Amino acid sequence: MSVLTETPHPAATGFDFGDSQIDRFNPLKRVLTYDTFSHGHNGWMALMPNFTQAPNFDTRKSIVIKHEWPPVMLSSATYRYPGTHGALSGTYSLKLSTRPTANRYDQMPAPGSLGHAIKRMSFHHRDSKRLQFEMWFSYTAEQDRVSNTADLGGLSENSLRAFGVGFDMQERQSRAFAGVRYVNAVDGKPHRKWQYIHPSDVSDDDWAYGTEGDWCKKGVDPMWYGRRHPDGRHDGFQYVPNGEQELCYNETDCKINWLYFRLLLDVKNREYVEFQAQDRTFDLRGKPIFPIPAYARIEGLLNPLIWVENDAKRRVFLYIDSIVVSQD
Repeated sequence: MSVLTETPHPAATGFDFGDSQIDRFNPLKRVLTYDTFSHGHNGWMALMPNFTQAPNFDTRKSIVIKHEWPPVMLSSATYRYPGTHGALSGTYSLKLSTRPTANRYDQMPAPGSLGHAIKRMSFHHRDSKRLQFEMWFSYTAEQDRVSNTADLGGLSENSLRAFGVGFDMQERQSRAFAGVRYVNAVDGKPHRKWQYIHPSDVSDDDWAYGTEGDWCKKGVDPMWYGRRHPDGRHDGFQYVPNGEQELCYNETDCKINWLYFRLLLDVKNREYVEFQAQDRTFDLRGKPIFPIPAYARIEGLLNPLIWVENDAKRRVFLYIDSIVVSQD
């Protein structure tokens, strides 16, 4: 179900959205979309190649191989020991997955090691002050093998490198990517730290891993572009102050625990405000959102993004039960 409304949050007005599950969110004044994936994809899809080049709808030359990215799907979260988990409420969640492939962290991500979902929207109120993304999510690794002989050798938590959430926006003749990612593991070792999108002082060529003439500019698509460093740093992200956090991750893929996430942005002043993961809120006030020169024909762009990345040669999965995007 996808709802477009300017009605304030029901806690303030008593308005009935027709779904009591909205109460587990805390939206701003205008709810732009409320997506519950037991009702369908709601417009969320994989990021596909741009088939626009002559003579036969070719794609621009790029180091990013988007056709290797797995599709976005609806899932009932069936697990190895026969059974089906379902969603937090209902049967289906939105599932992002990777292929069973990965490079070392300090290399460019291997084709297929990253799963990506995008919903294509646009601003409908240019006087917007704040923008917020909320979701209930879970993640797990495929239990295809035992990693080692130690206790919990089949846990496989460190097979997931990172997941992230954000927006790709363009307004007032400026484009910007804003969001955060959770770096769960680096080359098989636990990291468990949050980072927010903001590029380092590097050139466009460095942003594209030293490739001259790639179409992408610094600040665009940080989930893929931007050099990575062996200690977990990334030229597209900065560490969140006091951003260490252990998320709830249970022992097997039949024990999916749903987690809450919320990201709040000040789009008027182009700054971060805060984000929340489970019961912790992280203060990002004053952290700037990096501006990028406007791209042609996409003024008013407002695309929410979700992605997950692999750290080992096994599949990992990110499940999203429901999403609310709101503004005031």
